[in-house]
Amino acid sequence: MNAVDLAQDDVRIGFIGTYGNRVANMILDECDLVISVGARLGLRQIGHIRENFAPKAKLIRVDVDTNEMSRVVKDDEQDYLMDAAEFMNNLLQEDIPQYNEWHDRCHQVKKLLEAYDNVLGNEVIEKISSLLIPNPVVAVDVGQNQCWAAQSLHLKGEQGRILIGGGYGSMGCGLPYAIGASISTHNSLVYCLTGDGGLQMNIQELETVVREKLPIKIIVLNNRALGKISEIQSGSYGHRYAQTTPSSGYTVPDFEKIAKAYGIKAVTLDTYQSLEDYSEWMKDNEPCLINILMPEDTLLIPKIKWETGKITPALSEDLLEKVTQLLEGEL
Repeated sequence: MNAVDLAQDDVRIGFIGTYGNRVANMILDECDLVISVGARLGLRQIGHIRENFAPKAKLIRVDVDTNEMSRVVKDDEQDYLMDAAEFMNNLLQEDIPQYNEWHDRCHQVKKLLEAYDNVLGNEVIEKISSLLIPNPVVAVDVGQNQCWAAQSLHLKGEQGRILIGGGYGSMGCGLPYAIGASISTHNSLVYCLTGDGGLQMNIQELETVVREKLPIKIIVLNNRALGKISEIQSGSYGHRYAQTTPSSGYTVPDFEKIAKAYGIKAVTLDTYQSLEDYSEWMKDNEPCLINILMPEDTLLIPKIKWETGKITPALSEDLLEKVTQLLEGEL
């Protein structure tokens, strides 16, 4: 997830793991080689049954951290304790076969599945993507917005950056990330994608945005719930919610009024389609806050179930068979 900005435009397939793109996880199950460069391959990526990770593949791992390399993912893996650039330069000197046929099959599957898992959150991110400037810098907070962005945020150009709250990032990191990114690039335009929960963690930093005259575009995906946690409380704990929904002790303020109180232009949208009316706000040299209202029960899919290791919701049998045949070269 932390490296979703390394592959953009047409070469991007998606990222793997619990909340990864379905196409990437299905390709992982069928491929015969995985080269992992600087990727942690933690439980979110490989699951708790490590034998199920890329079951048909040879694994090559590259890292500079001896502690990471001490954790075995596959018993027969090849490990290289070295700098990523050194490894990639060495790899490029090898006589590497052409994998055009495999590449084409993967992209056929991507096209076949591209609309299958699109829920409202993905549609919102895709709309936001269409309004970004070329080569943008986008800071992303923690929560459902983070996973939707990792799944569906596409950047124009090849020099953009997604500063995502994975690893050591915690809720509320989106706005501080954006502030740091803007100041470090001479007060340049930066986008901040956040949720209603994340924004409240560091909402006082709106004053920093105003004081430093930073053109940060804050886009709030506001479902008035701590969505990622409430989903788990719903699916794994029998709908027993605690401090995550309006009925269980969680509420949100009027973000539009708060932003205006700080001197930031702001608007609340009942539907993401109205974003088009504020396309100039997304490009000018002033800070703004766009509060997009979403249903409380907006879901994050697909998801790999921890108990079974299977992707939910399941594909229809016909579509699953077609995808499998494509990846196995039978179509």
